[in-house]
Amino acid sequence: MARSWAQLLGDGDASEETAEAQRGFFGRLRESLSKSRRALTDQIQVAAFDPQDDASWERLEEALIYSDVGVRATAELIRRLEARQDLTELGEALAEEIAALFGDPPTLAVDDRPAVILVVGVNGTGKTTTIGKLASRLRESGRSVTLGAADTFRAAAEEQLEIWAERAGAAFVGGERGGDPAAVAYDAVGADTDVVVVDTAGRLHTQSNLMDELAKVRRVIAGRREGAPHEVLLVVDATTGQNGLQQARLFNDSVGVTGVALTKLDGSAKGGIAVAIAYELGLPVKLVGVGEGLDDLRPFDANDFARALVAS
Repeated sequence: MARSWAQLLGDGDASEETAEAQRGFFGRLRESLSKSRRALTDQIQVAAFDPQDDASWERLEEALIYSDVGVRATAELIRRLEARQDLTELGEALAEEIAALFGDPPTLAVDDRPAVILVVGVNGTGKTTTIGKLASRLRESGRSVTLGAADTFRAAAEEQLEIWAERAGAAFVGGERGGDPAAVAYDAVGADTDVVVVDTAGRLHTQSNLMDELAKVRRVIAGRREGAPHEVLLVVDATTGQNGLQQARLFNDSVGVTGVALTKLDGSAKGGIAVAIAYELGLPVKLVGVGEGLDDLRPFDANDFARALVAS
């Protein structure tokens, strides 16, 4: 059964969600990963898989790399599969090993008050929308929330975030257009709510001056609240494939990423990037987005993801 919001937030079991609702999301996840799944299975099923045939292993390796699972994660998956005694059901075995690469199910650190979540990423990944949906879920869990608009450069960024705050019933902290993002973050973190989520301007991971600015925002937050930010959530567009791995690496170097929200899976044939990020960088995937609706942002479930990625 898919992970629930209660489990992600550390509030207990999945009792607040029906099995039917969770199965419904698995169906949407499977549909969203159809392009990625075809990229894998079309290559694997060129001929029946034969564990004794080197060509079969080569086809499997190529299919995994083509699906953006990454070279290192692919090598580890092949090693694990070769060590298995029974490969009569290759898809099932592959799904099990992919799920295992993700490690233990993560949680979102929202126990401190206020718990501060800093959200980062490149332009166009869906950061602000992800923040709005997350705020709605946090409010549904009974937590008070403040959204901080530290993206002071994009014309509509503050207005968009303020609309999401109104929808979610969250407080809002903004600043002057072109103002200091760190000052907005400082004000937001002073809010008297359970959770503070700070939006930041999208920036290319190759722009060293903007990455330095982001590191400053993080330092200001840390100076304002001991232990903050409790989460640094990187939003990655799944359609970017291996470029998303490089983004994750450089953002992690600059601000210490604690988790990944993987968006736009519904338009990608590169869903394997989640495996590469988790295995190569050790960064847990905590959220996954498969559409525009509020219910299309969900806690990441490794077993469901693996099954949706490779099931025929």
